[in-house]
Amino acid sequence: MNRNFIQELVAGITSRSREIVGFDRFVSRGAAPDLSALAHDLLGGRGEASGVALAHDLLSGYARADASVRLAFLKTLATGFGPDPARLDPAVAAYLAEPSAENASDLNDASEPRRQELLRRLNRAPGGTEALVRMREDLLMALHEHKELGVVDRDFVHLFASWFNRGFLVLKRIDWTTSANILEKIIRYEAVHTIQSWDDLRNRLAPGDRRCFAFFHPQMGDEPLVFVEVALTKAMPDAIAPLLDLTREALPAGKATTAVFYSISNCQAGLKGVSFGNFLIKQVVEELKRELPGLSTFVTLSPVPGFMGWLKRILETDDAERPDLDWGELARLSDPGWAARPEAENAKLREAQLRAAAFYFLQAGTRGRPVDPVARFHLGNGARLERIDWMGDLSANGLRQGGGLMVNYLYDPGAIEANHEAFVQHGTIAAASAVRKLGPAPSKAGAARQREAAATTASSAGGRG
Repeated sequence: MNRNFIQELVAGITSRSREIVGFDRFVSRGAAPDLSALAHDLLGGRGEASGVALAHDLLSGYARADASVRLAFLKTLATGFGPDPARLDPAVAAYLAEPSAENASDLNDASEPRRQELLRRLNRAPGGTEALVRMREDLLMALHEHKELGVVDRDFVHLFASWFNRGFLVLKRIDWTTSANILEKIIRYEAVHTIQSWDDLRNRLAPGDRRCFAFFHPQMGDEPLVFVEVALTKAMPDAIAPLLDLTREALPAGKATTAVFYSISNCQAGLKGVSFGNFLIKQVVEELKRELPGLSTFVTLSPVPGFMGWLKRILETDDAERPDLDWGELARLSDPGWAARPEAENAKLREAQLRAAAFYFLQAGTRGRPVDPVARFHLGNGARLERIDWMGDLSANGLRQGGGLMVNYLYDPGAIEANHEAFVQHGTIAAASAVRKLGPAPSKAGAARQREAAATTASSAGGRG
């Protein structure tokens, strides 16, 4: 009842405010509203109530508009709502004449694009935050062909980073009793291991050895931002199929020693580039430790989405700098039936693929930045590359993207910060010795880079053991 009252109140204010500001002047009979004119009027400094009404009408008009009108409006944001020259030019001159802190602050204010303030005012409308997230989805789809929209995208990212910071996010556990509205979205947004049915979803949420957590934002209602699925086990798993098996026998949660993060899905395309996963994993670790003190190991079972693409590029080039790998065996991965052959027939391929994977993770990137996006995410969050799992994912997607490989990244609470700093500052990849032993010897240039990175890391460590 309270929510309905508030909605009716806002609707009444919006309707009355539309009359006050003369909204009809933006709309020809039977035509769509002039979004650019609405935007300029919204920045005109009207009162709070009328501003909310204008913001509501602009966002509603944008939502109803066809793709060409939306694109035209986004282009107008790029060209017509930059910094105000009447403010910027004097601020630049004042700072050049006297580079004081006060003049620097004035210059910073004057250089802010007017579209940032426009987006802030649009955000005040009921449902404004979600509408702007959807608007950025359109922007990202158009960005490839319309590079001039990049300035608008940077403003979205700048504002979203503040609006969606950790202090505003709410962690909720998702279980089988969660509302059907949210459960349907979990099925739709699952991006790693497709949820095949409601029975499949129940198998991931209902048993005592399964957990699921999601971040929500107060202004996004029942729309999850990101969620993680967790399996509680007695050991670090090396394949995904047993975890998803509908016929498996559930483990009593109190007997589990290991928490396995086997799927992390970002839900809102319009929030690309705004990271939530690192906060999510760290908070879920704390939640699980409080609930289940017997848990001692926190690992992922992660896909390797870039491996086959990288391998294909290497195989198609005649590169004298190729690492010392068994390229003849690796070429067999292009045979669709390789995974179904007896284990004995794949013994050499197994060795070749694991060595190639170790090179892929530890040496194929530049400046300590791995080629693989999942690796960049977990290593950047302070995890350690613990184990490479051969034939860990034999699904069609797992074979196509990762050649069947999966990876365990270990989150050791006592080492997360040190691993993160070493990765960000020096490009040092934390990896178990067993993984490092798999890789081929690097080229002379690669070896030199490794020695330089190791020396830098040792120096910054201040002699600590």
